[in-house]
Amino acid sequence: MIDRISKFTNSTSFLNASKVTIASVVPVLVLNFLGHFEIGFTIALGAFYTYPSDIPSSLSHKIKGLVAASFIVSGVNLLVNLVYPFPLLFYIFLGFLLFLCSMISVYGQRATLISFSALLSISLSFGHLHEGWEAFEYSGFIFIGGILYLIVSLVFHFVQPYKYVELQIAEGIKLTAKYLKLRGDLWSPEANRTAIIEKQLAVQVELNLIHEDLRKMLIGNQNASGTTSQNRKMLLVFITLVEIQELALYTSFDHSKLHVKFAKHPDVLRTYQNVAYKLASTLKKLSKNVNHISTYVDKHDLKNELDALEFAIFDYEKTLGKEEAAEGVLMLTNMLNYAKNQVGKIKTIQRALSLAMQSYKLKDQDKELEKFLTPQYYPLRTLIENLSYSSSIFRHSIRLTITILIGFFLGQLLPFQNVYWILLTIVVIMRPGYGLTKERSYNRMFGTILGGIIAFGIVSVIQNHVALSIFSIVCMLLGISFTQINYKISATFVTMYVVFIYGILTPDINEVIQYRILDTLAGATLAFIANQFLWPAWEFINTPIHIENTIRANRNYLKEIADFYNKKGEVPTSYRLARKNAFVEIGNLMTSFQRMMQEPKSKQKTMPLVNKLVVLNHSLLSALASLSTYIQSHQTTSASDSFNYIIKTILANLDHSISVLRNEVVIKDTFFEKEDVTLQFEELKRRHFTRLAEDDDLDKETRQAKMQEAQMVIEQLIWMSNLAEKILKNTTDLKATNPD
Repeated sequence: MIDRISKFTNSTSFLNASKVTIASVVPVLVLNFLGHFEIGFTIALGAFYTYPSDIPSSLSHKIKGLVAASFIVSGVNLLVNLVYPFPLLFYIFLGFLLFLCSMISVYGQRATLISFSALLSISLSFGHLHEGWEAFEYSGFIFIGGILYLIVSLVFHFVQPYKYVELQIAEGIKLTAKYLKLRGDLWSPEANRTAIIEKQLAVQVELNLIHEDLRKMLIGNQNASGTTSQNRKMLLVFITLVEIQELALYTSFDHSKLHVKFAKHPDVLRTYQNVAYKLASTLKKLSKNVNHISTYVDKHDLKNELDALEFAIFDYEKTLGKEEAAEGVLMLTNMLNYAKNQVGKIKTIQRALSLAMQSYKLKDQDKELEKFLTPQYYPLRTLIENLSYSSSIFRHSIRLTITILIGFFLGQLLPFQNVYWILLTIVVIMRPGYGLTKERSYNRMFGTILGGIIAFGIVSVIQNHVALSIFSIVCMLLGISFTQINYKISATFVTMYVVFIYGILTPDINEVIQYRILDTLAGATLAFIANQFLWPAWEFINTPIHIENTIRANRNYLKEIADFYNKKGEVPTSYRLARKNAFVEIGNLMTSFQRMMQEPKSKQKTMPLVNKLVVLNHSLLSALASLSTYIQSHQTTSASDSFNYIIKTILANLDHSISVLRNEVVIKDTFFEKEDVTLQFEELKRRHFTRLAEDDDLDKETRQAKMQEAQMVIEQLIWMSNLAEKILKNTTDLKATNPD
């Protein structure tokens, strides 16, 4: 229990919640002591509005983003107050302002969160309407609150500049350990491999998000902190984590075939599974000791497990004899080499975190590393291009605007106590996707009812304002902490926080709870109905776009691998960028598929085909990573015409798949005959075997091992070719099932 509490309080969610709680509570306490509670509360609102936009980024982007958020949330509040006295103009203006704030989301993650903050500010402005100079004062205090939050955030940053990075690194290590654990599960004979692969894809989605955060923090801060070793060591850990994941992805095994191959010798596979589990457990232990790694000594350095695997391979070879065991030994040796490579990378992380190595030298590569960051620019053209029905953000903005206006009119016409709470509920719950909106609606209502009951029981027993103030601060901290972890728990604590605040300010707490539940129910119902009937953004509409992006990313990755194989030399930055994009896009496709699974059955007609395409593209990415790693780690000869011909056939099938999804005409001349492709495979095999047979420097065993290795590479190419054909077939079927 203590460990779980310690883990929670040492999480990024709790860290962020601590910042906004301090920025909100301090002005209330100080100004209440001076007799200006309302001013303190307004400043606290400003801090609360601003904090969502405090996302991982370079220091300069953090400052600019928080200042912009402070201006926008205070500005929209001022505009609402100034226009409200003119009813005819106000409703038109309110609709325009809501739509414009929603459309800000086209500019990326930070803009989406600033948009959310602006909509919160508009919603809550109806709880404190002002006229004349008071409106300017009120908005000014909100702006001060935003700047106060910026100051608190900067204090946290400078006191512990790498705290957030360390927490994200720890989370990244833990998720990588989970990914390796799932790979270990695949070695169980009774394993449900389809379910395990789906879990791996889900973990990969989470890893992609953390990797993107770390790129922003570490690469974005290269210029600012280039003289510090800590930034570079954390960057080394991050790069090594990416390499561990890629190494795991590329070392793909045909588990069914291996279980048949070693059916009479299952102990050797169990020994390897034990190594796989030890890799995962070692990483998991590392994730728990990132902050005090210098005092951490791993009692299991994996040497015993690797020795056991080597002995199992030796025993297998001795039992069967060299000739009969040759193929099996090669397979097992590849598995052993994979494990040794992973152990080496894990030790690199251990040395980096324990300060046992010199500062990681990347100074000459800073400009190249910056290419891995998502560009930060906000042209007006992006907003204009999204002003069309084809844009999901445009449809969501219209839907949200209409729903808030309906909520506002209902709040005015019906005897609701706080119309702003209906609007707030709509803003918090409503999301572009149906599934997430439905889930948040349920969690919000459940949390509101449960939180209201618990808080009512506490307020009925305790009327002491000091005690209630302490309870409200704790509930605020916990409510914000759980926002990204468990929204149901978050809604419960936020409701309790609101009830405690009203318990201090008003005597009739029963009425407050009653109307709070009614307002939440009204807002949640409106949000759910709107997402189902007002231009719904069903995922089957967006999934083909993600499939196209994934196929294109894999296609570009293959092109980079082929170019490197033909040209040799150093691995270019364009190759690494293509690899990164391939990982990101398969994660985006998996996220889209997960959203589809949350939607009504009537909207899941294409789900079986989408599921196939997710698995096929993931398998293709695995094969690409395998080919890439082989080319980089072996001294290869010049690329043959047969190799290039096969690569062209794979690229052609992927290009055809993209054309099908884009409704483009496919040029028949670009098709490759199946017989020609088969002949090229045979020619490639003949060239490899002839070259090895004529190499007099190789002894018999080495020549045989290299021939088997060449055979494995050719089989990998055959697998990629088959996958590309299946992707083309399934995209054609998908388009026939779901035409535009």
